Amino acid sequence: MIAIIDYGVGNLFSLTRSLEYIGEKSVVTRDLSILEAADHIILPGVGAFGDAVEKLAQLELIAPIQQLAASGKPFLGICLGMQLLFETSEEFGSYQGLGLIPGKIVSMTEAFQKQAIDLKVPQIGWNQLEILQTACPLVRDIQQGDYVYYVHSFYASDCEESLIAVSDYGVKVPGIVQKGNVMGTQFHPEKSGDVGLKILKAFAEVGK
Repeated sequence: MIAIIDYGVGNLFSLTRSLEYIGEKSVVTRDLSILEAADHIILPGVGAFGDAVEKLAQLELIAPIQQLAASGKPFLGICLGMQLLFETSEEFGSYQGLGLIPGKIVSMTEAFQKQAIDLKVPQIGWNQLEILQTACPLVRDIQQGDYVYYVHSFYASDCEESLIAVSDYGVKVPGIVQKGNVMGTQFHPEKSGDVGLKILKAFAEVGK
């Protein structure tokens, strides 16, 4: 069973439908007993980093999530959920993340201004993946150059040791990251067609 953490931030319908389509059972919950009993954990997310952290804190989920990740069970963060895995974020202030993957979340707009890059922010749409590390289970069934769907204005930085795949959008955007059992995708696999379904299926089969 895959448990999807419900903290009021996330595209839960599309995600649960995608998991159902590939034959994987899932439950959307914030019940700690259900989360602890699950085989796999997904932390979704859309919106602003600070708001998400505040909601996790209000629901007293920060320490339990850190413990779930430390337990060794496969853990996947999606979009904002991936960003929350990092140590800090500069999105509209300075915020502490879950600290599960070294690195920080920085502004794409500021990076573009410093480097005189003329691209729209947020990045919305399809982009190709450049796979850097093939040992990560998420890339088991996908190919170099496959397209995935992004919607974001901030991105992960200073996370070279955890980089699995990147996409070129003026800067090298970390698309997939991993540290041990903790993995993340900046793009939305549930909106990325067959490629996204393959990624979700590969995650669901980690440890099986």
